[in-house]
Amino acid sequence: MLGAHVVAMKDVRSRKRARRRRASGQTLVEFALTFPIFVSMMIGIIEFSLVYNALLSIGHASRDAALAAAEAGNSAFADCLILRVVEQDVSAPAADNRIQEVDIYRADQNGAVYGGQQNTYTRTGSTSCTMPDGSTLTVPYTATSSTYPASSRCDIIAGTAGGCQSGHPTVDTIGVKITYLHSWVTPLPNLVSLSGSGATLVQSTAMRMEPVL
Repeated sequence: MLGAHVVAMKDVRSRKRARRRRASGQTLVEFALTFPIFVSMMIGIIEFSLVYNALLSIGHASRDAALAAAEAGNSAFADCLILRVVEQDVSAPAADNRIQEVDIYRADQNGAVYGGQQNTYTRTGSTSCTMPDGSTLTVPYTATSSTYPASSRCDIIAGTAGGCQSGHPTVDTIGVKITYLHSWVTPLPNLVSLSGSGATLVQSTAMRMEPVL
């Protein structure tokens, strides 16, 4: 009887060890299946956070630049001032050297370009302006189109005095649009088959050309 009991105990222990091995193998298989999904989700969250940060950054820059444009009015240095604000506002983890283009334009009531009046600047070369104090402001942009010169803009001062040019019956609304290329930081494109080297982000803001008190 004792021998049979010992054999039974050994059989029970063998079955328990077999169950533990099966459970261990099942856990390993489950981990192997879920780990790539978990890593992909984490990488996606990181990349999305960086894209969203860049979008917020250029959105904030476009608002500040539009405010600067509204207050600068038809001053000769207006565009340089606007571009400097854009440069200052786009900061880490976003990068100002990823700005592709800045458009300064006369906006209609929907915030779109009015009558093709638009100055387009690319972030190449440099442009300089003389400030009211006699200093020179240089920004790393070059104009590729200039159909909305500062001298033609109708701000609240010129509008009140009746000094706006023909075609500007009321105070202008001026817009600033920023085009930004976000370069992929993580391996996400390889995991989900995204094409290209990054995502193009665009933000714009338009304001009536008068000081904001």
